[in-house]
Order: sequence, then C-alpha cells, then structure tokens
Amino acid sequence: MNIPIDFIEQTRTLLGDAECDKLINALAENSPVSLRLNSSKWKNCQQEIPDTLTDRVPWCDTGFYLDERLTFTFDPLFHAGAYYVQEASSMFLEQAVKAYFSQPATVLDLCAAPGGKSTHLRSCLPGGSLLVANEVIRSRSQILAENITKWGHTDVVVTNNDPADFSSLYSFFDAIVADVPCSGEGMFRKDPESMKEWSLANVEICRQRQRRIIADVWPSLKPGGLLLYSTCTYNTKENEENVAWISEELGAEILPIQTSGFPEITGNLLGEDFPVYRFLPHKTKGEGFFLAVLRKHEDASVREANLKKHKNSKFDFKEQWLKDSNRFQLLLNGQTVSALREEYVGKAALLQQELRIVQRGVALGEIKGKDVVPAHALAMSNEYASGSFFVWEISYEDAIAYLRKEAIVLDDEVPKGYILLTYRQLPLGFVKNIGNRANNLYPQEWRIRTGFMPESIKCL
Repeated sequence: MNIPIDFIEQTRTLLGDAECDKLINALAENSPVSLRLNSSKWKNCQQEIPDTLTDRVPWCDTGFYLDERLTFTFDPLFHAGAYYVQEASSMFLEQAVKAYFSQPATVLDLCAAPGGKSTHLRSCLPGGSLLVANEVIRSRSQILAENITKWGHTDVVVTNNDPADFSSLYSFFDAIVADVPCSGEGMFRKDPESMKEWSLANVEICRQRQRRIIADVWPSLKPGGLLLYSTCTYNTKENEENVAWISEELGAEILPIQTSGFPEITGNLLGEDFPVYRFLPHKTKGEGFFLAVLRKHEDASVREANLKKHKNSKFDFKEQWLKDSNRFQLLLNGQTVSALREEYVGKAALLQQELRIVQRGVALGEIKGKDVVPAHALAMSNEYASGSFFVWEISYEDAIAYLRKEAIVLDDEVPKGYILLTYRQLPLGFVKNIGNRANNLYPQEWRIRTGFMPESIKCL
C-alpha cells in the first residue's frame, strides 16, 4: 500500500507516533463488510432476521457485520431492497437522529448518492417526516433514485441540483444532512485509488469547497434547525476547523451526542471543547468517518418560505394499490401517475418551482390507453396494499432470470394479467402474464447485465 508520505506526516502530527503507526497498520488490513437491514421489508413479509446475522454494529439497531462478502449482485433480497450494503462507521448518523429528532421534520440530504444515508435517514426519522434526497451529478442522481425506490418508503423527493439552488428555499428545512465531498482519507483501505488523488493541496481545495457548499445551502435551513456535517476523512482542516467556521461565521451552536456506550469513538483532535465524533479504523470496526451536529441560531435573519397550495387532478383506480390510499394525492407527470401524501403536496410544489425533480413520492403506474401498467416502484413500496395483484412465489433461479430481464414462464394456474412476483415472500416486481409467457416488467436499466454465474454464490 503506497500511502502518501505527506498523509503519514500529517497524521503523525495529529495522533502522535504510536497512534499513527496503529492507524497505518490498520489500513493494510482487509476492510470490514457490513449491511443495514430494511426492517419494514422484513416486517411486511413477516420474516425473522436471518440467524446468520449475529455481529451487530453497536451504534445502529439494524446494522450487522458480515464474516465474508456476499455475492450481492446475485442475491434477489438485495435487489428487493431487503438490505443495503453500507459502511459501518457512517451508520453512526442514527445516534444523531435519535438524539435530536423527536417530531416530524422536513429534512434535506444534500449530497445523497448513492443512497446509504438517505435510506438510513428514511428508516430513522419520525413518522410524518419528509426527506428530500439530492445529488448534483445527474448520472448519480439516477442511482440514488433507484436505491430510494428499492428501499420502499414513499415520503421522499429525489432532486438533481447544485447546493446553491437551494438558497432560494428560505427557511424550508428543519434539518440538513451534509456529507460533503472530501479528500477521502477514510476510504484509503476500501478504495486504494483514492490514495493516488490525495495531496495536501487537495485537502485545502476540499476545505474551501465544503465551506462554499454549506454557505450556499445555509439560507434554506430554518433558524433553530439542525445541520449534520460529515466527511470520510481524518484531518482537522476539513473537520474541526470547518465546524468551528460554520459556528462562528454562519451562526450555530455545536451540539453533543451521547457516546458513553461507544468508548472507541475519538473526539476533538484540536484540543477545543466543542464535541465532534471521529472514527479511526484501528479503534473502531469500520472506515474513517467524522460527524458533528450544529443548531442554527434562532435569531438568524432568514425569511420564511411561502408554501403555495398545489392542486392536481385526481385519478380513479379500480384497485386500491396503497394502504390508506385516502391519505395520498395522485399526481400526473406525462403519462406517469405518482402518489404523494396530502400533507407534502404543497412543499413538493414549491420544490418543483425551484429544483430539478427526479422523482417524488411513489410511482404507481404508466397510463397506456385504457390500461395502467403498474410501476416497479409500487412493488418496492412499503405502502403497497397486499392483495392488489395476484402474487406468485418464484425460485432462486427464476428470480435471477427475472432480474436479468429474461422471459419468465409461469404455471398454468396463474391467471392472465399483471402478476406480482415474490422471492422468499419479498416482492421482486411485476410481469404481465399473457398465457404462453409472461412479459418481464423489471426496469431495463436496473437489470443484472452479466450472463456469468459465479461458481460459489453466497446470499443472505
């Protein structure tokens, strides 16, 4: 491992000789593998947590370490959104949510792709909360939308915008999660290529970029609102120094998180008295991660957002495809019908005026003539109403064929029409059974592209 000399010297200054040597040695070890279960999915299909999952991530109720890496691409449960493969240290976000989110909130995940923190937030936030998950790079915003869809929660709006675009949404968000782009020191072990891009000059570029990002989005945070600032790097320039800058220049109080149960977490390396939370791989089982929580001063001069009431045409469906369907409003975008909870329609309308919306709520289907073709998002949704479609349980082999978007042949007893396929009682998606075959409705862009099948397959 060719660790940059400047990085070693920087780290030696911060940690001292002994701790620096331990960190460098840890970076030569294998990176731990961890995942986070989607408890809503397991609950909906009335299944117990797999008994193979015994090594829990201490700071996340649904996080688990794996003894070895699974063949995720060939695990239908992965594609069904039953779990998300996420780095364990970043799951500490859950502790901040538990500490400071007791009421429904409107939350922005500013740098959200590929979706680990967004899906985690959506599982942790109080009921009645609305999450706006944003990604500035268009191609990555599509990956974010895919992972949000698979996770199955309806109360999410996915956007594709620069942080500066949010500045016009004055006092809109109760909280902003900003996992800002950084120099990536915490990813050296997981992504050796990140070492080639690292330099002291890049650290300084990242520090300035991070300040610009936070300053751009700051007007959209309500006075008294929370900023959860995080990076995957170790140095103090992108971490403590930026947290202090936000507090002093933008006006915020730095808040504590209870960590008495997690003595392995490292605190402030500048010797300052404000609380921050740093994960070092020689102390914690995970990669590098840093988190700080700040509360915007109540007297910040920010205008209140003017939420305009938004009305949309209603559509009549023969099937009640969503649980508590009367709580949703149906929205039409081209030929696609989506559903969003009534209480979020006004906010979504304001977001649509200012931002590029990738998706909102849950897509129900596409209008084709007199027919409505059910959307894959409906199958993935935790709000899908059981009994809306005929359900057919398929084998592992058929599940992989379906995920490759190959033709599926169903038994003669399966009726014609739209059929919901399940694997281990978890929805995988729809087919249209026309008798001699079933048309595969799995999204083309999500399919398993490789025709290769590993000799050894390890699934959850």
